[in-house]
Amino acid sequence: MRLDQFVAAQCPDISRTLARRLIDLGGLHAGGRRVSQCSRGAVCGETVELFIDGLSLDLYVLTPADILYRDDYLLALDKPAGIETQPTPARYKGTLYAALLEYLRDPRHSARKTELGMVQRLDRDTSGVILFSIHPRAHAGLTKIFSERSARKIYLALVSGVPAEAQGEIRSHLARGRDNRVRSVPRGGKEALTRYRVVETFADAALLEIELLTGRSHQIRAHLSEAGHPLLGDIRYGGWAELRGETVPRQMLHSASLALQHPVGGKPLVLEAPLPADFLACLQRLQPPQPASGTKDTAC
Repeated sequence: MRLDQFVAAQCPDISRTLARRLIDLGGLHAGGRRVSQCSRGAVCGETVELFIDGLSLDLYVLTPADILYRDDYLLALDKPAGIETQPTPARYKGTLYAALLEYLRDPRHSARKTELGMVQRLDRDTSGVILFSIHPRAHAGLTKIFSERSARKIYLALVSGVPAEAQGEIRSHLARGRDNRVRSVPRGGKEALTRYRVVETFADAALLEIELLTGRSHQIRAHLSEAGHPLLGDIRYGGWAELRGETVPRQMLHSASLALQHPVGGKPLVLEAPLPADFLACLQRLQPPQPASGTKDTAC
């Protein structure tokens, strides 16, 4: 029996058509290995696993408008929210990495391998600046810049509550628990350092500028949650699911700028990404209501 037929037979809620699309994305693993061909037969005694992430089944396609900077060595993108940066168990296709490989592929030299290096990652629901190397000469230098913490990474975050201090620093050691959440631990873990500055305050929330001095997985999300100010929309770390009666579409975290010296030549680079529409909409909802047109203040 073909694998698409096998999945449809074992999972009543999954049609054969849907099974094909999930397999094509890379979400089916047989015998511990990813399978990309629906026509492959199911093997008796072999473990078959299907991973589904709930994201769009349509492949993400990169456009020139997504590119913030490009030269012969580097390429910076304005990553949209809702896209995985790199392959996951649920998909190989449809990731930012796969879309960039396709975008860079030279149709005149289809057999030539695309040199694409990844030195940073953004969570699925984080938007904004992300940088790749596209030449082997740049990759080692870029890796060194990030490992030595020479790049300045600035994020904008909408959080619940207003921090007591206008600026501060959060330092701890982070480790991932059995529930897959990252949290501070008294021993072990990896050193993590986050600096913040309050940019704007609202009645029950705040806009923060975050400087990420280390790049641990879920660092900003864990540190802000433990400080009592989780990201809006970050349900896993205690953030609000709704704001002013409307659903918060995702965690409100945006990679706003990245400053570094070019790994080839050393010229200074400052890469910036504007706030996306969903972030701006949440900011607008936090603003106090405006008085009706034509009304006048009355003196006491």
